[in-house]
Amino acid sequence: MSAPITLGEIYRFPLKSGMAEVLTEAQIEPRGIQHDRRWMLCDADGVFITGRQLGNLVRWMARCDGQGLVLQHPSGELLHVPMPPASAQRIRVRIWSDHVQALPSPDPVNQVVSRWLGRTAILVYMDNAASRRVDAVHGDPSDEVSFADGYPFLIISQAALDGLNARLVQPLPMLRFRPNFVLHGALAHAEDLWRRISIGALSFDLVKPCTRCVFTTVQPEDGARDPLGEPLNTLKSYRRSPNGIIFGMNAIARGFGTLRTGDEVTVLS
Repeated sequence: MSAPITLGEIYRFPLKSGMAEVLTEAQIEPRGIQHDRRWMLCDADGVFITGRQLGNLVRWMARCDGQGLVLQHPSGELLHVPMPPASAQRIRVRIWSDHVQALPSPDPVNQVVSRWLGRTAILVYMDNAASRRVDAVHGDPSDEVSFADGYPFLIISQAALDGLNARLVQPLPMLRFRPNFVLHGALAHAEDLWRRISIGALSFDLVKPCTRCVFTTVQPEDGARDPLGEPLNTLKSYRRSPNGIIFGMNAIARGFGTLRTGDEVTVLS
């Protein structure tokens, strides 16, 4: 009998491209884990800013405190960001090809984040009224997503990372890939072949392989680019698809509630 597959780690990213928050329990909502990627930085034109451009963003700690967001710069400076009221004047922001009517933070907050970034920036929040649809090719018309790149959840097997690290001179942490769920007990890249799974009592559709970009070369510990161009250079040798380098699967929840580390994973199809 094969070993059970379990939910090994849960990661949440309250600020898009910010530091990961490690959870043992998560509330699963239609747009993803509760508070996951509901805050985002954009430039003066409303275009999103990520760690692809400014690697040091991965070192910004972000925590939701019930009243808004607490940000900590790598220098240790703290910033308490109040939740924008739903009555605030919305601004149109762009993330990839999507446009969202988001709630901006007040000027004093934006002055601080601009100073931290060294460029003009606006911190915006996606409330439930700020709608963003999942790509209709891979989801249902009612599926929505936060400020994540395209889908509410990203799932990776621990064995996939182990297989990559066996090929590398210097092993890499899972956070290079910024998943929400890491599964233990599955074969490497078994998730590529799954279409539907349950985690605990909740079901998920695995809808599309995750195409990886230069962001995977940003080192979480210092925000610098990997000097060897890893993991992309190695992944090119065995994880190239017609659409690019793939690692992990994007997923959409088909049930909502609470998940905990240790929950059993069942492959449904």
